[in-house]
Amino acid sequence: MQRTLKQPIKITGKGLHSGRKAELRVLPASAEYGIWFRRVDVTGRDNLIPALFDQVSDTRLCTRLANDDGVEVSTVEHLMAALAGTGVHNALIEIDGPEIPIMDGSSDPFVSAIVNAGLTELAVPVRAIRILKPVTVKVDGFTASLEPADGLEIDFSIDFADQAIGRQSKQLKMSNGAFVRELSNCRTFCRRDDVETMQSSGLALGGGLENAIVIDGEEVLNPEGFRRQDECVRHKMLDALGDLYLAGAPVIGRYRGNRAGHRATNLLLRELFSQPEAWEMIVCTAAQGKDLPGANIRAEDLARA
Repeated sequence: MQRTLKQPIKITGKGLHSGRKAELRVLPASAEYGIWFRRVDVTGRDNLIPALFDQVSDTRLCTRLANDDGVEVSTVEHLMAALAGTGVHNALIEIDGPEIPIMDGSSDPFVSAIVNAGLTELAVPVRAIRILKPVTVKVDGFTASLEPADGLEIDFSIDFADQAIGRQSKQLKMSNGAFVRELSNCRTFCRRDDVETMQSSGLALGGGLENAIVIDGEEVLNPEGFRRQDECVRHKMLDALGDLYLAGAPVIGRYRGNRAGHRATNLLLRELFSQPEAWEMIVCTAAQGKDLPGANIRAEDLARA
């Protein structure tokens, strides 16, 4: 069955790029509502933005959505991953600014708030997008693809010259709370030189060691180091799940990413939906629903190794 929150949640934090403090509220919504953002600080224009792939207006550094009136909300991927990974199918997200708070650079604060608020089932089955044939995009040497599988699987590889990261690969089936246990607390990462360049250009003004892993060659500048040895590739998988949820429904298929990012995943969804024979919308059986991300999550899953 489709799910929504039992009660609203409120989260406050600063935006990564603007440094501006923002407050967001995630509100319960009815069946078939989907995921929508509402900019409560905007008046005189349409302030509702659907969380859909064809509303993506920019993928540099983060995923930004915009409606036809030019009202935007950016850095949506970590919150979208939290909604996908906890099985929230319907929600209205109210925010008083243009950027979702970065929090600690992961999905963990959003996931914890959702799990603690609890979910309620709605009397409507989950609809999902089942991949019927492989679809691939290649962007600037990066590759992203979707292919048929029984549930949602993510297979990701990265390769960085920085010795602290290097080559990392990981595969996961996103069922039985795997996202919450394995990915949700993995933080975004960047090079120290990139941070300095962005901030000199007026970007990443809210960035720091409290909300990102900062790498300098073979050194991790964060005093606590990595949360997991392969935290970087795990965060890329987190981003991929959030960007995939902009399909408008859970995906049943295998996502493969090789050095892929927000742009590659968005282009992949655009390519998928341009090929009607490559996918179908299905009404999930009870068995299929149990294999979707978010099914069978327990509060204990938040206590990770």
